[in-house]
Parts: sequence; structure tokens; C-alpha cells
Amino acid sequence: MLSNTLNTNEIKNAAGTEVEFGHQRNEGRTRVFQQLLETPSAPHRLTISHAESGSGLRLVRRSLVRFDKTVISSVDNITPVIVSAYSNLVYPIGALSVKTEATNVLAELMSFMASLGASTTILYDCSGNGADALINGTL
Repeated sequence: MLSNTLNTNEIKNAAGTEVEFGHQRNEGRTRVFQQLLETPSAPHRLTISHAESGSGLRLVRRSLVRFDKTVISSVDNITPVIVSAYSNLVYPIGALSVKTEATNVLAELMSFMASLGASTTILYDCSGNGADALINGTL
């Protein structure tokens, strides 16, 4: 269970600087955090949610971690726009008795997003192979 305040380096921006979030609300199996000291007209949210479907061997949990940040357009310096990034995990919990493969797949995603080749360093600046492909639209 996450703390109500995420302020001990759980979340960092591209410069590697801590971004602090506090609990805003719960809605069923969804929890929303807001950036502490955010500008009211520019919400910055972290949403974590889970949903299950099926039964028995076909029981699946879909989990989401999502960030949404409202910023002002750098083109006209007036229009608010929302930048979003999220990660989904589809976990067939009814058919797997251990979390090994879910952990492996998530680790592969995280390493592809935040590293280069054989690097063991997390690249917060989004220069990792996967992050670069997403930001620049490359294949």
C-alpha cells in the first residue's frame, strides 16, 4: 500500500529531481494523487487503478499507472494541453500461481524505457531506447 504522501524520491522528473504527490481521492479500485503545490489551473495527476475480469483460469487483472500533466502550449503560449504517460499490466492471475513472469515482463518494459543497451543506470532524462522511441515517434 502506498503512503498518502509520495515525497521521498518515489517519483522523479527528467532532471532526476523529486516530484512530490499527495493523495487526492479513492474511487473503488482507483487511487488518485495530485502534485503537491501544483497550480490549480494546471493539474498534475498520478492515477493507479485495477480491474479484474473472468474467473478461474481466465481470471485477469488489468492494472494501470498513469501520469497526466496540464501545461501551456509552447506554440501559442495560451492553450492548455495535457501530456499523458501510462503503463498497463495485463496479469492472468487465475492461471499463474507465482508472479515471476509478470515481474519479468514489467522489468523488460522498464529497462527498455529507461536504459541503453547493457547499461545498468536508470536514465531519468528519457534518453533510454524505449523512451526515445515514444517521444520522437521512431521505430
